[in-house]
Amino acid sequence: QVQLVESGGGPVQAGGSLKLSCGVFGYTFSNRCGMAWYRQAPGKEREFVSSIDRFRTTTYADSVQGRFTISLGNGDNTLYLEMKNLNTEDTAVYFCAADKNYYGYCNSKVTPAIWGQGTQVTVSS
Repeated sequence: QVQLVESGGGPVQAGGSLKLSCGVFGYTFSNRCGMAWYRQAPGKEREFVSSIDRFRTTTYADSVQGRFTISLGNGDNTLYLEMKNLNTEDTAVYFCAADKNYYGYCNSKVTPAIWGQGTQVTVSS
């Protein structure tokens, strides 16, 4: 059974940095379609932040382009989101997500189907 466990969230001042981690269990990245980070701010819908596909191609939302970096590490068992120059609009619960499809059956974009529990990021001015 796939399990995703986020960590690294917390309070930070505007202009600061945080690095989120997502422990990946029971999921072999190399034979799947990809993983992603999403976020949900209070009173808003969950939105896409960034994704990385099987070929290590990364995609970012316009709002975080140039400030956030998605990566894999620890033998592809940890998904990271490095966030720099944070602003108050980045305040949200951040979710790690995995595409359940296997390579050969991938959609044109990473399609999240398996979710972690989320980690809160709070940016103060």
